[in-house]
This record gives sequence, C-alpha cells and structure tokens, in this order.
Amino acid sequence: MKLHSLIIVATILFCGVAFAQQPIIIKFSHVVSVDTPKGKAADFFALKAAEMTKGRVKVEVYPNSQLYKDKEEMEALQIGSVQMLAPSLAKFGPLGVKEFEVFDLPFIFDGYESLRKITLGPLGQQLLGKLDKTGIKGLAYWDNGFKSFSANTPIKSPADMKGKKFRIQSSKVLEEEIRSLGGLPQVMAFSEVYQALQTGVVDGTENPISNLYTQKMHEVQKHLTLTEHGYLGYAVIVNKKFWDGLPADIRKQLDDAMEQATRYANQIAKVENDQALEGVKKSGKTQVYVPTKEERLAFKMALVPVHQKMESRIGKELIQSVYKEINFSPSKL
Repeated sequence: MKLHSLIIVATILFCGVAFAQQPIIIKFSHVVSVDTPKGKAADFFALKAAEMTKGRVKVEVYPNSQLYKDKEEMEALQIGSVQMLAPSLAKFGPLGVKEFEVFDLPFIFDGYESLRKITLGPLGQQLLGKLDKTGIKGLAYWDNGFKSFSANTPIKSPADMKGKKFRIQSSKVLEEEIRSLGGLPQVMAFSEVYQALQTGVVDGTENPISNLYTQKMHEVQKHLTLTEHGYLGYAVIVNKKFWDGLPADIRKQLDDAMEQATRYANQIAKVENDQALEGVKKSGKTQVYVPTKEERLAFKMALVPVHQKMESRIGKELIQSVYKEINFSPSKL
C-alpha cells in the first residue's frame, strides 16, 4: 500500500476513534437560579450523568433563562434545540395536556406526604405518559415547594386580595384561583416578575419562598403571608425522539442518574425553602405573616370551590381519583 493511502486510512481510523469519544450532549435549560432546589438538582443530575455514563454523556445546564424564557422553552424542546427541561407542572395545560393542572388546584395537597402518593404513584406515572403524544418523554417529578402570597400591602384574608394584580403562570386553574379571591391574574414570564413588581406592573405574586428569595422579589414586596395554598413542582422532560434514539445502556444509566437526582431534589426542596424564609426575615425588607387557623380556613373556603369549577377542564374522574388516593374531601373543611 502506498504511503498516501496509508495516511488516508490512518486519518479515517483516527477520526473514527475521535468521533466515537465525543460525548453525547444534553442541553438542560431552566428558568430559575442555580441556588434554587431545581437549579441544584439540575447540576446534581449533570454530575451523576457524567459519572454513571463514564463521560459518554455531558449534560450542559443553562439556568436563569439563559437560553429560553418560560414561553419559549417548550417549543425549543419539541424541535430539538434543547434536549431537557424541568418546567413547572402548570406549563403542560397550554400544551394540551390539561390534566396536569390538577397539581395547581389550591389546597389539594396537605403537605408532602399526600403529594408523594401522586407523584410517586401510578396516577403520577399515567400523567407523565400523556406527554408522549406531544413528542415529550416525562422522566420524573421534582419538588419546589408550597406557594405563598406576597404583596406590598398586608394579606390576612381573601378580601385583602381584591382588585390587586397578581402574577401567575399560564394556567386556567391559577387564573380562577386569583379571581376567586377578587384579584386580577396576570400571566407573565418568570424572568420578568422582579421588574414588574419593582415598577408596579403587578402588585403581588405567589411563589415558594426559595423562588421569592433567590430572585430577590422580597426586596420589592413588603409583605409575605405563609398561606401555602398551592404546590409548585416540576416535571423533568426530554425530547422523546432524542431519548428513544439513545443507546439502551445509556438510557438505563441516565434513568439511574435521574432517580438519584430526584431523591436529592425532593430532599433539599423543603430545606431550601426553610433557609430562604430565614433569609427573607433577616433581610428586614419583607414582613412575614403566619395566618391563624381561622384565617387559613377562610382562604380554603374561598379557594376549594375552584376544584369543582375546573372539573370540565381537568376531568372530574381524575380529580376524584386524586381525592381518593390522598383521602381528601372538600366537605370536611
């Protein structure tokens, strides 16, 4: 064989080896700070994915809407511009999978124990399976926490919400929630909320405390009432075509990494929110109010009727299935 031919063969072999060593890139985009439960869990998953695949997969995490804002990221995933997201569960209603809005129903979960019966049970898996038709594969649920109301005026009763503009995620359930309290729901991208609060475009918001604190919203909100009226969690999702195209052994390794990341995410969520609450209190910028049992009941009485109003959208059968699983009854309030 001539020298020229040997060089060509050697070059092809070298390129083949180099190509084979190139890791599979997974772009993981999210809209919150790296210091939030989701931000830390995304980084933890990236670490575990590299470790468990022995470097065959590299997860690149893009926090704080660096790549895409709330309204853009789902389309980016579907067309393959990114491979992984962890959007809040409220994002799936506008995508056509309205059943996910069951998680938005106010006061449906009385803490993490009842929540786990759904997210770690068969109902939660059935819901993730409904995403397949949209070109999305659901992998896991990650906690953020339970939401509380903030504003520049005290909130001690539903009457204190009347006429005020509250930022919400794009969810018909959340729209009905705010209207039931006499407020004015304002759908807005998460990355725009701080400025909107600062400039008075909106009067208040509902957030787990870790979101409020890490986005510095407490600096532009004088009052925070710990209503814990609703849950905010995430579904970790991937582009289904991309996921199905991965080698089976790598998929298994990534599933194992995701399982570890999910345990980590859910363990730190409550801790992070508790620490964030301490940070809000120490800042001195926001007065934190804990409603009495009677005041919280008044919010419940005002908001639980939202469940029935949303039956035609979410599905009465699904809502009743959740009630049964967690032993919830509106009549027992």
